[in-house]
Amino acid sequence: MRTLLLLLLCCSQAFSQPILRSTQDSLTYEEQQIAEKYPFIQVHCNQFQYFSSESPNWRILNEKLVQMIASQDGKLNFYHIGGSHLQADIYSHDFRTFLQSNWPGLVGERGLVFPYNLANTNNPSNYNFSSPNDWKGYRSVQQRPEDLEYGLTGAAIECSDSIIIVNFKHLKTAVKPPFDRLRIYHNTGAFPYELNFGDQELLVTQVQHYAQLGYTEILFSDHLDSLDLMFVKQSEDAFALSLYGFEFLNELPGITYTAIGINGASLPTYLSNTHFSRDLQLRPPDLFIFSVGTNDAHCSYEAFNPQVYKSNLEKMILQILAINPNCAILLTVPNDDYYMRKYPNRNTERQREVIMQLAAQYQMAVWDFYGIMGELGSSKTWKLAGLMQADYVHFTGTGYHLKGNLLIEAFKKNMAVFQNMSN
Repeated sequence: MRTLLLLLLCCSQAFSQPILRSTQDSLTYEEQQIAEKYPFIQVHCNQFQYFSSESPNWRILNEKLVQMIASQDGKLNFYHIGGSHLQADIYSHDFRTFLQSNWPGLVGERGLVFPYNLANTNNPSNYNFSSPNDWKGYRSVQQRPEDLEYGLTGAAIECSDSIIIVNFKHLKTAVKPPFDRLRIYHNTGAFPYELNFGDQELLVTQVQHYAQLGYTEILFSDHLDSLDLMFVKQSEDAFALSLYGFEFLNELPGITYTAIGINGASLPTYLSNTHFSRDLQLRPPDLFIFSVGTNDAHCSYEAFNPQVYKSNLEKMILQILAINPNCAILLTVPNDDYYMRKYPNRNTERQREVIMQLAAQYQMAVWDFYGIMGELGSSKTWKLAGLMQADYVHFTGTGYHLKGNLLIEAFKKNMAVFQNMSN
């Protein structure tokens, strides 16, 4: 295994000097454009940083990616979890669009999605679910009824009607991977429903219930780009259908990029989701991105305990590595924010130190978005530039798209580092 290149430049002094940076000392064209328009952004910091001399899991990921691109064969599973920034799925969808359109022939899959709009909360603009039924929505952040066992998505919708209709379609997106296999995540155990797919019924070749794993899988003879689904209850007994997500799959090569976000989510939110690991084991991750932390530290300086945050983040890392010991992990430092809209949040710097410590311990990468923004108090500058909302926590649409562009450029530079090392 090759020793990683020595980093010459570092944006953060919180823990130690990183050990790897992009081999390009100059900015990419896209980064130059950003720097010219927004000179307050520390674009030279836009890279994945490493704090250990080796990173075998990232080397494995890069080798798989290079092989997949060269052969136009194979699949990679990327997951990205967070809070409201991810539920909106703006910058994450920009990243998805890059991953599924940058390499010809590698279409990938849409992966796991949740019908947020049926739960009466904000839904990503790139897809839509509709239903004539009345649904009750639940989030694992606040609501934990005894009969709900949250999975990977950390959210659920529930309906007790005898006939339930759900429709899905892509919206406002340049990438629309077709699917010929569908997984519906629902109640574990008894599932007294017959499924009907309307005009798509003739394409159904197999329906398989996995009662103890809490999902049903449907195979189709042809590719679909929308879904018309009816649940017909086969029992007269009272029963509430709980849905935890839909996973759209195919046999095409490429990257499946699943972004999972819950408004208000923190690390304890995901740690307490009963079936988080069970669901993830069905499609083990090749890359797992953690963007959880804003809600963990959005409090006074005295109320935040860095060691508790570190313990929770380490538990999540170990949970992922237990499913795939070779999974590459990217730890992202939360954005700068203001507590109660008026106090610059000094907790983010403490989170960054914890993140870098864990990155060194587990030989993983860090994307220091806090440093890229300009560190403490920079969210006010972003707000004045029209990139952040008045709460000094969430970004505007323009700000989220900018963040997506920065993530794409950092990912591309990271690929170039490992590729140059293997030459």
